[in-house]
Parts: sequence; structure tokens; C-alpha cells
Amino acid sequence: MNISAQLPDEEVLTAVKYWIDKVIVGQNFCPFAKKEIQRNTVRYAIFPATQVNDALSHLLEELAILDQKQNIQTTLLIFPSGFADFECYLDMLEMANSLISQGGYGGIYQLASFHPDYCFDGEDQNDPANYTNRSPYPILHILRESSIEAVLKHYPEPESIPENNITKARELGSSYLQSLLK
Repeated sequence: MNISAQLPDEEVLTAVKYWIDKVIVGQNFCPFAKKEIQRNTVRYAIFPATQVNDALSHLLEELAILDQKQNIQTTLLIFPSGFADFECYLDMLEMANSLISQGGYGGIYQLASFHPDYCFDGEDQNDPANYTNRSPYPILHILRESSIEAVLKHYPEPESIPENNITKARELGSSYLQSLLK
């Protein structure tokens, strides 16, 4: 999906929720997402940031919100107007991870990353496995580590999730997965 400068928040939110429903939950790429969606504990935060410093400021704001509101389990920090270039997005992600670590949030929160052009290091751009992390817009997914740890205690062989996702994505193929992002 092309990233536009001025998309209405409703359009962005609709696209992200559709992607979660059809790809993340629908293909079971995250076996824990469905429960949080049903419990309404996911926060969607849409920011027009196009500069790294602005994005990092928004990240800090979201961490403060999560600190205050324990009923929110996870936040999707969505950047519909910025970070269209995957390498620039990765630079911002690296700084965001450093901010979490150096800001005293290590062990409390962690980030998962999603981008329209996501490509795992060393993989071919056309590998269907990349669709496990491809999204309609650049997204930083903020997760509570305590929630992850609690869920993983009850999930058999959680270390198999990435490999299972890769296998499933390759079985489904790029064309099918790409159609879910449109």
C-alpha cells in the first residue's frame, strides 16, 4: 500500500484492523492476538510523524499511557505519513529499541515491527515469509513483557511460532498474502 501524506485516521484504522483480522489473526501469525482483540485491550495510536525525533516522542507518550492504564495490553503505534523507506524505518526502530533499553523500560516493554516493505535480513524481498511482518503502514507494536511471559507459559513450544509462520506464509504464497494487504 502506498503511504500518503494525509490519510484520514478512520481510513488508516480500518486498514490496520482489516490487516489484523485477515493476516495476523486470520492466518494465526500471532496466536495471542485474537484474545486481546476480543478483550478490547489493544490501543491504536495513529501519528503523523515523519521525523525520527517526533516518532520517538510519540513512543515515549505511548509508554507513559501504558504505564498509567494497566488495562491496555498492547499498543500499535501507526505512522501512516512517514517511514515509507524500509531502511529509514529500521533506523528509527533501532533508536526506539535503544530508547526503551536506556529509558528504564527494558524488561517492561518490547517492540515488534511491521512495515509494508518488511524484509527479513538475508531473505529475498519476494519471500512470502516477509508477509508475517508486512503491514499496511509502518507500525511499532509495543508489548508488555509480563503479558508475553504469562501467555507463553501456557503455549506449547512457543519457540516454534516463527518457523511455523514462515512455513505457513510460504505455503500461502506472496500473491495471496499481498491480496490481504490491499
